[in-house]
Amino acid sequence: MVRLRKSEWTLLVLVFVYSFIPTFGGLIRVLELAGGPQIAPENSRALLAPTPIMLHILGSFLFCIVGALQFLPSIRRQSPVAHRTIGRVIAVAGCVAALSGLWMTHSYVFPEALQGAALYWMRMVMGTAMVGFIVCGVIAIRSRKVFQHSASMLRAYAIGQGASTQAVLGIAWIIAVGSEAMGPLRDGLMIFAWVLNLMVAEFLIRSMLRSAKRPHKKWSLPTIPPSTQRNET
Repeated sequence: MVRLRKSEWTLLVLVFVYSFIPTFGGLIRVLELAGGPQIAPENSRALLAPTPIMLHILGSFLFCIVGALQFLPSIRRQSPVAHRTIGRVIAVAGCVAALSGLWMTHSYVFPEALQGAALYWMRMVMGTAMVGFIVCGVIAIRSRKVFQHSASMLRAYAIGQGASTQAVLGIAWIIAVGSEAMGPLRDGLMIFAWVLNLMVAEFLIRSMLRSAKRPHKKWSLPTIPPSTQRNET
């Protein structure tokens, strides 16, 4: 049984709280589309083509919530099998979330107030980049390149959590101004959310790299036992 440290439990709670609005709010939409009572405001796009949005919500939920477990050193050290199993699940879930998001962005018709040209292209770029980072992460770990794997997956996770940051910025704007941001302003806030998440990811990656280079200090991510490494000639 894996024993988590207090700091790890704190991290999980923070992720759950931060992800609450887009992930758990999305699950309410899934229940509605599956025949449950209507709670959230009606969405005509979801009613016309419910499958992509259901795949997107479920994939995002697994990637953002279950994916948080991958950042816990205790799981990586005490149960590497669980770490690998969860990794496979969230890699698939992340690709499903990103690809369904790309399909919706390109196929759904959005009012100009909800998606302008800038947000459209940003969504297309971020969805494509998320799939690319996940694929790079999988290739890296199969090649025993642990740091490159972690960096790629962290970047993908930052993109996947874009909706959470967008929700926080949107709520902060409503509190500060008293009305919801719409049109180009809304597009700008949503684009800034992804930029902010990726900046934080790059900061964390560089912090890990500096920590790994310091003498007499071990990096928190697991190292590959010599017996499993490829022999170099």
